[in-house]
Amino acid sequence: MNDPRRCVALAEAKRSDPVVQLLLRLFRGFHGRLGLRLWNDETLTLGAQHADEPAPPFTLVLRNPAVVRTMLLGRNPLRLAEAHFRGDIDIEGGFFAALDLKNHLHAIRLSLRDRLHTALTAFRLRATRHDPVVAAATRAQPPAKSSLHGRIVKAHSRPENRAAIQFHYDVSNDFYALWLDKAMVYSCAYFESESTSLEQAQQAKLDYICRKLQLQPGDRLLDIGCGWGALILHAARHYGVNAYGITLSRPQLAVVQERIAEAGLTNRVKVELRDYRDLEGINAYEKIASVGMFEHVGLKNLPVYFATAHRLLVPGGLFLNHGITHDVEGWEKTLYTEFINRYVFPDGQLDTMSNIQRGMERVGFEIADVEGLRAHYALTLRHWVARLEQHHDAALRHVSEATWRVWRLYMAACALDFESGETGVYQILASKRTAGPIQLPLTRRHLYPTSADTI
Repeated sequence: MNDPRRCVALAEAKRSDPVVQLLLRLFRGFHGRLGLRLWNDETLTLGAQHADEPAPPFTLVLRNPAVVRTMLLGRNPLRLAEAHFRGDIDIEGGFFAALDLKNHLHAIRLSLRDRLHTALTAFRLRATRHDPVVAAATRAQPPAKSSLHGRIVKAHSRPENRAAIQFHYDVSNDFYALWLDKAMVYSCAYFESESTSLEQAQQAKLDYICRKLQLQPGDRLLDIGCGWGALILHAARHYGVNAYGITLSRPQLAVVQERIAEAGLTNRVKVELRDYRDLEGINAYEKIASVGMFEHVGLKNLPVYFATAHRLLVPGGLFLNHGITHDVEGWEKTLYTEFINRYVFPDGQLDTMSNIQRGMERVGFEIADVEGLRAHYALTLRHWVARLEQHHDAALRHVSEATWRVWRLYMAACALDFESGETGVYQILASKRTAGPIQLPLTRRHLYPTSADTI
């Protein structure tokens, strides 16, 4: 009989190397199959090992014995992530399947005897040189930024938020252009079906927002955190609005200014480097959009953020807030939050959908419509990961290998989080309260035009 447990036991008996014995023990309970290739090219197959089983969906490559010590002592997934960024750990094959190891390693419970044996063996391990090919390739890449770690954000002050935006967005416009769509929309797309292309889905999202906001020729539209300008340009071209966008990223600003000039829209579209807290005026805009920006605000600053949007809107004006939410209240320190704040968004903080909506109501907004789009974001992220992998060599002309790995891991992990429901994304359409009925159609029919009506 080909009992998986018996196969693993036989594999252990054949290998007297204590390091191999430890690895077999470590992965014995893994739910699935994986290949494991060591620094000496020895390869193990762990999990169900029937002769008729297909090859493992991925192979975990350990470049030196020191990595085993990292895996065994503490089993902190962030330490493993660091080892992957350095090139000490590689993943060949299905990257998404390999991310299941996070839960496995975190859940391992060893007996006292096993823990003592593990510690003694792990401490005897000596680090060897990195694989020369990988090490040389990593050294050859230009660094994208001085550190993979962003500065800790404590108060979400203007300087802190500006530095955090620069850490994430000022990597390289050319790097982002490799895996985003042509309009460079860096937020959840809107898919008609799973076969919809990323380009089509992002254009559909831009138009969907414009229809939700009921944009009309001559409307004054504010885009808080306009990115590379896709929404303000789309709204001006197709809906005849006068658009104003703000960003904290100078590289983004340069791209938007160039695109505005190329489109011949300098008389109707403007963009500035500005913090939302520095926006002046009262009743200055008929419509306001914020797409993928409020995650940077900080939970304690959300009242100021929403109050600013409320002050800037005319009575009865519409505000669309598109942003990511969490499945638990607040932003307590967890593996997920620590990873995001350390490597990706130093100022990122999320809260539950109900808390966000309550915060909007407290400053005087009337909620008109709420739509969850987490399935769409999971699809978007899988498109981004695939494109990033396809353009690996081109990406290394703009960022380091380590930075490329950070982005791939972050986006793949986020895709799985959206699929599991741990994170969500919502579009909340709200109106600045005024006497009388809200200025919206009686039905949602306008959101779903026929093919003849689409732009």
